[in-house]
Amino acid sequence: MNQKAIVEGLLFLSGEEGLTVEQICDCTQIEKQQVIQILEQLKEDYKNDDKGFECVEFANRFKFITKEFVYPYAQQLFENVKAPTLSQAALETLAIIAYKQPVTRVEIEEIRGVNCEMMLKKLQLRHLIEANERKDVVGKPLLYCVTETFLDTFQLETLKELPELSNKNFAENELFEEIL
Repeated sequence: MNQKAIVEGLLFLSGEEGLTVEQICDCTQIEKQQVIQILEQLKEDYKNDDKGFECVEFANRFKFITKEFVYPYAQQLFENVKAPTLSQAALETLAIIAYKQPVTRVEIEEIRGVNCEMMLKKLQLRHLIEANERKDVVGKPLLYCVTETFLDTFQLETLKELPELSNKNFAENELFEEIL
């Protein structure tokens, strides 16, 4: 068992939060003094400019951080990364579910006027909606509801924060204008 590699892997997995010596000792059963020695070795190993990150200690927590010379490249990388967007059809479907939940596929299709089976699958894959229950009618259709991910994505604490609909005969494509 390569203790240094294990500690290195744990630090990597801990991300921005980092780990204390005690946390490392608790999960590895390595003696405290040996963990401190390994951490010092890692700090030394990652000092060289042939590594893109380094091992540092802040507030008694050890973690990996990116070296300064990487930042201009990271900035370029993230400048060009675009967050995936939702299509108009996806937004319409989400709006219907958010305002009418729990709602069946057939009910959504009646409002939108088009088949939405594939759209529902796509929204489920993005974890924006879920269907955990069935309606107690013939055929037992799935009932769709929005998820916590939906709330996070649209920066909502609850569905009560959704814009109020002034006209009950609304056009679905206008539902999320205030949010987006």
